[in-house]
Amino acid sequence: MEGVVAAGANAHADTGTESRSRGPGCSLRHFACEQNLLSRPDGSASFLQGVAEKNRERMIRNTCEAVVLGALHPRTSITVVLQIVSDAGSLLACCLNAACMALVDAGVPMRALFCGVTCALDSDGTLVLDPTAKQEKEARAVLTFALDSVDRKLLMSTTKGLYSDAELQQCLAAAQTASQHVFRFYRDSLLRRYSKS
Repeated sequence: MEGVVAAGANAHADTGTESRSRGPGCSLRHFACEQNLLSRPDGSASFLQGVAEKNRERMIRNTCEAVVLGALHPRTSITVVLQIVSDAGSLLACCLNAACMALVDAGVPMRALFCGVTCALDSDGTLVLDPTAKQEKEARAVLTFALDSVDRKLLMSTTKGLYSDAELQQCLAAAQTASQHVFRFYRDSLLRRYSKS
């Protein structure tokens, strides 16, 4: 999931952190996050992580709406602005992660955090987590999942290409396992940010 997405959420903010190592059995690329980048929004985040615009926008909006506790603040509008700075693959997953970190940075109440993970299946059926743009282009199928942090429950999925039911389940299981590393990165990033006082 490499690509840089800058996200801002209007609804509070410091600088970021990087993940240094990959856990055993996890093949996600390097993460980096920086918060409080934009001067006007209440919260902002840039997330670095190794479909058509309207479709991607709808999937991100639906995922955010599934976790934001909007009933706590009726008549309040929450705007998340994502700016794609570069795309090296797994773009939707990177956008989902940037949106989540921006909502956290803005202090928006959510029932759970969420993350995006992309999987690709090559012509041999080999699963690749966090594929690059080249790997996505060469893949037989590309699947992106949004998962919550509480039960690793599926919030959203989008797929492109041909795959079997067994391969879908294999990709979902791999994404759920990989999501643990993304949520750990979120936690470490926030701990570093708030322990700087």
